[in-house]
Amino acid sequence: MRVAFVGKGGSGKTTLSALFSRHLAHSGARVLAVDGDINQHLAEALGHDGELPAAPALGAHLNAVKDLLRGTNPRIASSEAMIKTTPPGRGSRLLTLLGDDGLHARHVRRVGDVPLMVTGEFEESDLGVACYHSKLGGVELYLNHLVDGPGEYVVVDMTAGADAFASGLFTRFDLTFLVAEPTRKGVSVYRQYRDHAREFGIRIAVVGNKVTGEDDLLFLKEEVGDDLLTHLVHSPFVRAAEQGREQGDQKSLESLEPHNRHALNVLRETVDDCPRDWATLHRHAVEFHLRNARAWAGEDLASQVDPDFVPGPASLA
Repeated sequence: MRVAFVGKGGSGKTTLSALFSRHLAHSGARVLAVDGDINQHLAEALGHDGELPAAPALGAHLNAVKDLLRGTNPRIASSEAMIKTTPPGRGSRLLTLLGDDGLHARHVRRVGDVPLMVTGEFEESDLGVACYHSKLGGVELYLNHLVDGPGEYVVVDMTAGADAFASGLFTRFDLTFLVAEPTRKGVSVYRQYRDHAREFGIRIAVVGNKVTGEDDLLFLKEEVGDDLLTHLVHSPFVRAAEQGREQGDQKSLESLEPHNRHALNVLRETVDDCPRDWATLHRHAVEFHLRNARAWAGEDLASQVDPDFVPGPASLA
């Protein structure tokens, strides 16, 4: 299953992305965490301190990623002809989660118990000449070409606010968790996301964060209604980790507050209850590819779409 965490900057979406990824990994599930935020803090939230093991960022090697994924697809003549939304077709290189392939081998590093892939930071050479969504193109291409199975999870920490709608990446997930603080600013992003998501049938669920009492919880219920799935309370465990202090068993999450551990269980149960719809995922991919082709490419790239192809387990054969 593909899961996105979104929310206002400072809402705690990166922290929750990390906690949920660790929760899945500690249960024995196959999981990949992806840092898709312009501020690359997911590794730190996963508990890493110091320099990360060497693993190049996706955004810095986009042409190599394209070369790998286009495979022998006759509709894509070169990596230069492939844009970030180009969907797979017959001959494309399809990936299994953390499979034995060049992309995972090159771009995944392990942070504690969690495999991590990053898009890369916004560098000085990008200032004034590049859009951060060009780096996110690697994540979009990866998800387009990934055939993940039951009991497998990709958890993506997305850009803050409603910025995710600047690309078709927001349609690549089975479920999007919107992290909201119990404040007016905290729920403002929810309203933006809800309205855009409804247009495309995107599933969202609100996760309240930093809830300190009944007044906070009542505020969230009044503002987001039935979209409120669960909430997390103030966490001394998380604060200690953010300050570099040990509190109990930081590695196993056993010292995480019982209510917050329960909330993580609710998130997983909700994700597991979402049916995978390969046809809809692919239809969204094709739709946004054609939109991007018309708006950016300056040419008709509809010929890159294989009309008789839908990715899924059967396509791996």
